[in-house]
Amino acid sequence: MRDLVDLYFEEHSIVNHHIASFNDFIASEGKPDNRMQAILDDMRIPTDDAERGIIKLDKDRTGGVQYYIRIGRQRDESGNIDHQAPATIHVAPPTIKEANGYKHDLTPMEARLRNVTYEASVEVDFTLYKEDSDGRLVLADPTRNPPYERVEVGKLPIMVKSRGCVLDRANIEKAEERDITDSEYLQKLINAKEDPRDPGGYFIIGGTERVLITLEDLAPNRVMVEYSERYGARVEVAKVFSQKDGYRALTLVEKKKDGMVMVTVPATTSAIPIIALMKALGMESDAEICKVISSNPEMDTIVYANIENSFDKKTYQPNGFHTTDDAIAFLERNFAAGQAKEYRTKKVESILDRSLLPHLGDKKEDRMKKAIYLGRVARSVLELSRGERKEDDKDHYSNKRLKLAGDLMEDLFRTSFNSLMKDLKYQLERNWSRKK
Repeated sequence: MRDLVDLYFEEHSIVNHHIASFNDFIASEGKPDNRMQAILDDMRIPTDDAERGIIKLDKDRTGGVQYYIRIGRQRDESGNIDHQAPATIHVAPPTIKEANGYKHDLTPMEARLRNVTYEASVEVDFTLYKEDSDGRLVLADPTRNPPYERVEVGKLPIMVKSRGCVLDRANIEKAEERDITDSEYLQKLINAKEDPRDPGGYFIIGGTERVLITLEDLAPNRVMVEYSERYGARVEVAKVFSQKDGYRALTLVEKKKDGMVMVTVPATTSAIPIIALMKALGMESDAEICKVISSNPEMDTIVYANIENSFDKKTYQPNGFHTTDDAIAFLERNFAAGQAKEYRTKKVESILDRSLLPHLGDKKEDRMKKAIYLGRVARSVLELSRGERKEDDKDHYSNKRLKLAGDLMEDLFRTSFNSLMKDLKYQLERNWSRKK
């Protein structure tokens, strides 16, 4: 085993995992499908049901003309990313601007000595579109060449020895326009006043070397069953941390003392019967619901008791829920009581399609998958209550995931950029209405 470990570290540095994670995150010419670009491609402004990669301005605040600002890559007719389309986000090499306006490349050693941050400019290509009289999207200014405007939106700290660093071997070879030998690379590092044995993998913030500590987190998109103290008794609970595109939503399924299986979904305050949710998702057949949840004849009794309870007119007025429409009407009364019909419908659709198990999809056609998945989660809870399976060990490493430098910066960049784009939308509409 020791020989295997030694062989690995002969080819990879001890911080290779951090550098590889950051390289996967940062926008670069050689990797168009990086995570920074993916964030722009998937961003929805102003609402979660807006088109991905586009900022939609309110035409009531822009003189009656519908404007769109594209920040993500172009998509085909099916809505899939065109991977041949040019990138819309770029990270420049680290530079520093002197007091006299002179700008030059910044090395890690200079950042240390001058107590500055080793960072690079982040630039985004904004393309403005508008709807013509036929409702088609056309360039707002067809004479502009190129059609986009490249704008610096902020600074990004650069990891030493990463793809964005001036010390990266590939960047040096690109500048030299030739391949360099190992000895030449070592000499380049020495000339830059760097220790050739320094593995990198850290940042320089205000002249001080800083590292991002690996974060241990529960694995997303997995069913975890356990016992929990609720209502003064021990109940069986299953949790799923569903995650997609940076959005993380907890769905909780529990078996109450009376045998009823209830679900708590994001964006709601109260638990709802699992039968109601499965029927709202399109699984109307009671026999099919039982088949999805139950794993043996003994479990059928509990499932049928839950189905029978869903017909109770006193508990679930006015008629219980027998069909998908009944179940959706029940959810509307629970999640948006007293609101207009249109609002109630949109609220329930948002919960079913976007808040509930987002890793399975966010479209109406994905609802049946979610119903089947919920049935499997309920089965896990019932198996735990019947002693047919054990609790999941949350501390077992198979149920953990490690968030490295790239993962942590991805979360921070997504939050920061989303906030910036919302503010951009607000300022554009505000200034337009003021005719500035």
